[in-house]
Amino acid sequence: ATALAAAGGFFYAREVETRRVEVRSVELTLPRLAPEFDGYRIVQFGDLHLDDWSRPERLHRIVEKVNEQRPDLVAITGDFGSYSAREFDANRLIEALRGLRARDGCVAILGNHDYLTDVKLVRRCIREGGVEELINSVRTLRRGAAALHVAGIDDVMEGNSRLDLVLRELPEEGAAILLAHEPDFADVSSATGRFDLQLSGHSHGGQVAVPLLRRLVLPPFSQRYTRGLYEVRGMTQYTNRGIGFVHARLRFLCRPEITVFTLRSLVRGGAT
Repeated sequence: ATALAAAGGFFYAREVETRRVEVRSVELTLPRLAPEFDGYRIVQFGDLHLDDWSRPERLHRIVEKVNEQRPDLVAITGDFGSYSAREFDANRLIEALRGLRARDGCVAILGNHDYLTDVKLVRRCIREGGVEELINSVRTLRRGAAALHVAGIDDVMEGNSRLDLVLRELPEEGAAILLAHEPDFADVSSATGRFDLQLSGHSHGGQVAVPLLRRLVLPPFSQRYTRGLYEVRGMTQYTNRGIGFVHARLRFLCRPEITVFTLRSLVRGGAT
């Protein structure tokens, strides 16, 4: 009976839960958000970890799920690849990225595995897929005179993050969102007092969450903010559980995730 239960659990973790992508809705009030952006929808996903297991139809379903949410902006928080460029199908990724639909387009940052795969190849895919990579830079969205700033830092684990460059470019007024692959960077970003929200991935939510035990797969820089919503020194931080996996192709009590954020202003206006 024990052997059957173990075999059943392994089958579920490998063949069932890895395919059960959850679309999670989160409503957030950002104090500095202008009323013109009230109701603004950001869809976040990341940690695709594309390899020979990632069939075209799986990517197609993810793109469909994202587009069904009718986002104003799509934010991809890194780790398009895993380890090997030989298992990384660039054309498949480019095609998928071109299929994403959002009013203000799509932005992305890199993760540590993108450097392990082939950073030049991944960057080419992002560019040819019509996605804007935020490399220690800021994109400002406007609704009339109102502004919402979306910033991104390059990967922390690779030593390429330059928050100083982001802050130099970031205007003093308006709500600001930071894309940072590694969630524990929130301790640094929140200390600036300039960001209202940080969106991260990297942890996969622990990937395998055994009851009464720690989550079994937690890479460096994801030990504190492992999954879901946190408040860090007055800044909201969110860690998405990601789509793919590394090491073992397993997920247990930790479904892949697409997150839909509806941003709210203290003064309700309605995004237009």
